[in-house]
Amino acid sequence: MKIIIPKERYPGEKRVATSPSIVTQLIDLGFDVSIETNAGVAASFTDIEYQSVGAKIVDDANLLFIDADIVLKVRAPILEANNGFDEISAMKAGTILISFIWPAQNEVLLQRLADQKITVLAMDAVPRISRAQKMDALSSMANIAGYRAVIEAANTFGRFFTGQITAAGRIKPAKVMVIGAGVAGLSAIGTAKSLGAIVRAFDTRLEVKDQILSLDAEFLELDFSEDSSGAGGYAKTMSKEFIDAEMALFAEQAKDVDIIITTALIPGKPAPLLITADMVKSMKQGSVIVDLAAEQGGNCALTEAHEIVIQHGVTIIGYCNLPSRLAAQSSQLYASNIFHLLAELVPDKNGQIIINMENEVIRATTVVKDGVITWSPPIAPAPAKVVTKSQPKNMEIIPMADKEESALNRFIRDITLAALGGCILWGLGLIAPASFMAHFSVFILACFVGYMVIWNVSASLHTPLMSITNAISSIIILGALLQVSSSINTIMWLSSFAILIASINIVGGFSVTHRMLKMFTK
Repeated sequence: MKIIIPKERYPGEKRVATSPSIVTQLIDLGFDVSIETNAGVAASFTDIEYQSVGAKIVDDANLLFIDADIVLKVRAPILEANNGFDEISAMKAGTILISFIWPAQNEVLLQRLADQKITVLAMDAVPRISRAQKMDALSSMANIAGYRAVIEAANTFGRFFTGQITAAGRIKPAKVMVIGAGVAGLSAIGTAKSLGAIVRAFDTRLEVKDQILSLDAEFLELDFSEDSSGAGGYAKTMSKEFIDAEMALFAEQAKDVDIIITTALIPGKPAPLLITADMVKSMKQGSVIVDLAAEQGGNCALTEAHEIVIQHGVTIIGYCNLPSRLAAQSSQLYASNIFHLLAELVPDKNGQIIINMENEVIRATTVVKDGVITWSPPIAPAPAKVVTKSQPKNMEIIPMADKEESALNRFIRDITLAALGGCILWGLGLIAPASFMAHFSVFILACFVGYMVIWNVSASLHTPLMSITNAISSIIILGALLQVSSSINTIMWLSSFAILIASINIVGGFSVTHRMLKMFTK
C-alpha cells in the first residue's frame, strides 16, 4: 500500500506527519512512501533528507492524493482558501486517513469523510490505556505544549524566574500557578521549577497530588471529598459548591502570582471558565496568563484564540499552536506515534492494513470505517471489583474438620522432622570425636547467628537485596581477617582473595546507592 504525507495547509501549522527517520521504519513495514515537496521544511526536514531514506517527492498535490491508499496528516483535512484545493475531495473512496480529527466537535467534517467513503483513524481518539501509550499523540503534544507555555511566559514576563541575591539587591523568584495537572500541566510545572520559579498547582483530581509534590511544587487543595476523576484520565464537571470554592481559591491566588498557566479541558465540551475578567484585573501589572485551552474557548474570559492581548496590564497568550512552535520535536514524536499505530495495523509487516475492530485500540481510534461513522466507541466494561468481605462465588469452602486435620498433619510432619534431625545428631555424636562435635556446634550456632544478623539489617540506604549482600560480605571479611594471618599459605591466599572480592561488593553497593540518591537531588 502507498502512504502519502501532504503539506499541512492549516494556517500557521509547521509540523509534518512523519520524519526521515520514521520513513525508514514505514518502508520496513512494507509501505511505499511519497511526500509532497517541501512538506517538512517548516519542521527542518528537507526533501533531500526524505529522498535519501527512500521516500518519493511529488510536486503536484492532486497527483499525490489520486493514487494514495493511506494519508498521514497532523491537522484534519481542510479546504485551502487561496486556491480552493479540497483535501477531502482529493481523496478517493477507500482511502485510509490518519490524523487529528476531534470527532466529538466536528460532526460536519465526520459526515463529509463518511460520504466520501474514507476510513478515518483519529489520533486524538487513541484510548489512554497502558498498551496504547506509545500511540498516544495527545500526550506527546501536550508534553510539548506544557513546556512551550512556560517558555512563552518567560519570554513575555521580562523578569527572572529564579531568585537572586546581587550587589544591587535581592531579586524575588517568580510565582507560577498551573491549573490542571495532566500531561501538559506536569510538563509546565517541571519546566517552571527547573527555571527556578515558585510553582503552585491545582487539580480537581486528588490522585495527582503526589505527582505535583514529586516535582517540588505546592499542591493547592480544597477540602472536598467529591470524586472528580472522569474517563480517560480527564477530570469531570464538578458540583456548583466545588466550583464556587475553586473560583474563590483562584481569585485569591491571582492577586499573588506572576504567571498563570491553564490547561483545563473536559472532552467533548467547551473549556471551563476558570479565570474571570475580575481576576485578571486583580493581577499585578506585567503578569502573564498562558491559556492552553484557547482553541476550545479558553479557560480565561479574556482569551482570544491565536492572539496575544493585553488587558488591565496583564498579557494573555492564546496561542493554539504551541506544539507547532517546536515543530521538529513535535513532528518526530507525532511520527513515532503514527508508526506504532501502523505497526498495530500491519501485524504481518507486509504493507497491508488490517482494521481489526476486535482490537480495543484500533476500535477506539477508528471513527469512520468504509463510509460508516463508528464514533463513538462502545464503553468498555468496568473492571471487576475485588471481593474482600463477602465470600467470592465459586470459591471452594473447606469444612472446619478438614482445616483442623490439615493443621494436625502439619504438626505431625514438623515433629517427625525434628525427631529425625535429633536422631541424626545423636548418632553423629556417638561415633564422632569430641573435637568434631565442638566445632560442629560452633558451626550451627554461627549459621543461626549469621542468619539472624543478615535478615535484620536495615535497608534504609540500600535496596533490600543490596543490604543483604553487603551484610554477607561483611561477615565474610570478618572471617577472612581472622584467617589471613594463618601460617598455611593456602588459607592465607584464600582469605586474602575473599577480602578482595567482598570489599569490591561492599564498595560497589555503596557506589550504586550513591548514584541512585543523586537522581533525587538537584
